[in-house]
Amino acid sequence: MSVKIAARMPTFATADEVTDAARAALPDEVWEYVNGGAGTEVVLRRNRAALDALLLRGRVLRNVSSVRTDTTFLGIPLASPVLLAPIGTIGLFDSGGAASCARAAARAGSAAFISILSTPSLEEVAAAAPDAALVYQHYIRGDRGWTLELVRRAEAAGYRALCLTVDSPVDGLRERELRLRFDRGAAQAQPNLVGARRELQAAVTWDEVAWLADETALPLVLKGITHPGDAARAIEAGAAAIVVSNHGGRQLDPQPGAIEVLAEVVEAAGALEVAVDGGFVRGNDVVKALALGARAVLIGRALCLSLAAGGEDALVETLRRLRVETERTLALLGVTCAGEVAATHVIRADWATPPR
Repeated sequence: MSVKIAARMPTFATADEVTDAARAALPDEVWEYVNGGAGTEVVLRRNRAALDALLLRGRVLRNVSSVRTDTTFLGIPLASPVLLAPIGTIGLFDSGGAASCARAAARAGSAAFISILSTPSLEEVAAAAPDAALVYQHYIRGDRGWTLELVRRAEAAGYRALCLTVDSPVDGLRERELRLRFDRGAAQAQPNLVGARRELQAAVTWDEVAWLADETALPLVLKGITHPGDAARAIEAGAAAIVVSNHGGRQLDPQPGAIEVLAEVVEAAGALEVAVDGGFVRGNDVVKALALGARAVLIGRALCLSLAAGGEDALVETLRRLRVETERTLALLGVTCAGEVAATHVIRADWATPPR
C-alpha cells in the first residue's frame, strides 16, 4: 500500500505550522499546561534530545517504488504505526473531546486510546465513531467492583483493548501548573469518574494487574513501563502489550527519555507487543522507534496541538502527514515496509544537533 495525501493542499503542511496555529488559539495557561512537564523538566527535554541524537543510516539503489506503512497493533489494522494517546484533558483542546479523537482515528486508519478522565463518556465516544478502533485507558481509583463496572462498560461499548496506566501512583510535581494555579481536574467534566477515590491509585500492585487480566477477555496493555524488569513482570501478570512511556515527561523527573530505554525493554518483553510515546512529532521519529523494536508510537502533545489548531480535520491531517513522512523515510532508508527496519538503521550521536 503506497500512501498518498489527497490532492488538495492541507491546511497545515508541517508540524511547526500546527504548533504555531495552536499557540495562537490556546489561552496561555492551557499552552503552558500542554507543553509542561514535571520538576525541572529534564525528562521532557531528554525525550526530544534522545530522538534527535539517533541518526538514520540507509542503503541506496534499492527498489522502493512501492512502500508500505501499514501494520497492526493487538490485531487492529493500522494505516501506519501511529496511535492516538489517551489524554484526560482532551476537552480543553476541542469541544468534541475524545469523540473527536475517535472520529479522526477512524478517518485516518489509526486507533485511539480513550482516557477514563476524558469527556464525553465511554459510551458516547464509541457511539460517535462506531467504526473506530478504541482502547479504553483506566486508572484504578476505586475497589475491584468499581473497576469491573467500568471495564464491563468498555466491553459492552465495543472497545478493542484495555490499557492500565501504571506510572502514576501519585502525580508528578508539575511546577508550571503550580505557578499558574492551574487545576486540570476542574478544567473539564469527567463523566467516567463517578465514585472515584484518587488515593486508591497509590495502592495498586502487580496483584491488581494479574486480577484484571483474568477478569477480562480484552487484551491488557500496561502503559508507563520504562524498566526491563517491569516488562518481565508484565509477561507474568498476563499483559498482552506494553507502552514504553515516561508520561510525556510529566511524572518522575529526571529520568531517561523514552527512546533511550526502548531497546532494552523490547528485549525483556519477549513476545509482548511494544509501543512507545514521548516526543514523537515527525515520520523519522516513528521510524527510529521501529528500528529499536517498537511496533507503533503514540502521539499525545501532537494530538492536543492538532485539535487546538484546527479540530478533528487538523488531527486527521496530522495522522496522514505522519503516514506520508514515515513512508518517505522508509524509502530513503532503502526499505519497503515497517518490518524491514532494524537496529542497523540507527546510530547514536554524541550531539543532538550538528556542530556549526
